[in-house]
Amino acid sequence: MPIAAVARGDLVIVRPGERVPVDGEVREGSSYVDESMLTGEPMPAAKGPGDRVVGGTVNQHGSLRIEARQVGTQTMLAQIIRMVEQAQGSKLPIQRLADRVVGVFTPIVLAVAAATFAVWLALGPAPAITLALVSTVAVLVVACPCAMGLATPAAIMVGSGRAAELGVLFRKGEALEALSHVDTVVLDKTGTLTLGRPELTDVEPVAGRDAAALLRMAAGADAGSEHPLAAAITAAARTRGVDDPHASSFEAIPGYGVKATVDGHAVLLGAERLLAREGVAAHALVERAAALAARARTPIYLAVDGEAWGVLGVADPLKPEAAAVVAALKARGLRIGMITGDSARTAQAIARQTGVDDVAAEVLPSGKADAVRRMQAEGRKIAFVGDGINDAPALAQAEVGIAVATGTDIAIEAADVTLTRGDLAGLLNAFEVARRTMRTIRGNLFWAFVYNIALIPLAAGVFYPAWGLTLNPMLAGLAMGLSSVFVVTNSLRLRRVRAHDGPRPPGGGRNARPSLGATPVPATR
Repeated sequence: MPIAAVARGDLVIVRPGERVPVDGEVREGSSYVDESMLTGEPMPAAKGPGDRVVGGTVNQHGSLRIEARQVGTQTMLAQIIRMVEQAQGSKLPIQRLADRVVGVFTPIVLAVAAATFAVWLALGPAPAITLALVSTVAVLVVACPCAMGLATPAAIMVGSGRAAELGVLFRKGEALEALSHVDTVVLDKTGTLTLGRPELTDVEPVAGRDAAALLRMAAGADAGSEHPLAAAITAAARTRGVDDPHASSFEAIPGYGVKATVDGHAVLLGAERLLAREGVAAHALVERAAALAARARTPIYLAVDGEAWGVLGVADPLKPEAAAVVAALKARGLRIGMITGDSARTAQAIARQTGVDDVAAEVLPSGKADAVRRMQAEGRKIAFVGDGINDAPALAQAEVGIAVATGTDIAIEAADVTLTRGDLAGLLNAFEVARRTMRTIRGNLFWAFVYNIALIPLAAGVFYPAWGLTLNPMLAGLAMGLSSVFVVTNSLRLRRVRAHDGPRPPGGGRNARPSLGATPVPATR
């Protein structure tokens, strides 16, 4: 049935893989729901009877029967869209530099032309009307502000075209000017700084045990689980070529982990409290687990036949280029902040690894826009970078909203700039193109203005009494055309802006997986 026909109190069935259509409460069924578009948390949340769900989130595994509580314009998604529209509507239009210059220059030229005609008509040699008309026409032609009018659009056209080739789409020409004035870059975390999905990052066996055997046992125990943590471990085992073990008697223990028999061995895999519950000593793993947690990993303990074998770390890893891009932005004199809906501990860990200056954690979508407003009230010019629906209000509120193209349509729609390749290195290209474009515009305006200042006195006949020099209107037209050619040619130099290839992460190549800086995911099952 059409979504518009769903009313409050209706029961809605949401199958695996479908989006939740309305805000509501689960009545029957259990599943994991991906709420990252709202909370920024990469780990899907477990949902069962009595739990609230939000429209637009994605049901992953089980089937849910949901009672609709908010529909249509009352849903959280609709409220976020309204906040985006309000923020966009409250923006003041950027006054272009060329408009200000021409607005002053044109009346002055008209006044000079009128004065030229009056002076030569009164004081010029007979027939005075000839010199007065020729000089007045020459002033008007040579001072025609064509070059000034071309200075901004020509540079914006070339600059935005080159930016598109570099993977940066400027939806508005004004964004080029606004970005060149930005002094603070605020980043979302999940999906922007991080990959946005949990992955196995560490395998730490105890002395005498092999990492491959540890991973094999863990993958075998998780083979029958639909938990997202299990998917991360089994995917890592496949990627690393670990043989599929024979597993049987699988049992999931909610809040603890799993028990299984793998190749005839009793395996425990989960949180530390699972081993404590089963009477397995985990003292050898505590220190290793603490080290993983300090590096923003979620530690998962493994025991085989009543003996602790090791600990695995699962996290949402940083994008390979994230830390280097942050360092490059700071080298440009920009202050870097991060706003996320994730936990404070996770946010602080990411900030330490990337070098982010300011952190705001556990922030709701409306709170992100409020945080941007507080920074703006301090006099900062903000560029906000995000990818999720929960980022849309902040993207619209910032002076420049920059969306990662791998994100949601609402985020891209709310942004002024889109990184079409989903690579954070595109930020460096965006700032470089904006800086070079504005420098070119200022150069165009300067030389066009200087050119007019130099030739207007000659056209007005200032040098006629002393040396008999005047400017023929035909030559004035040629000179005026040459000034426009200069502006266009100078603007075309922007095509030579070089791309940033993407900073390499410390200690590895472009595709090297970082050993530090990842978002932990909940270990409970």
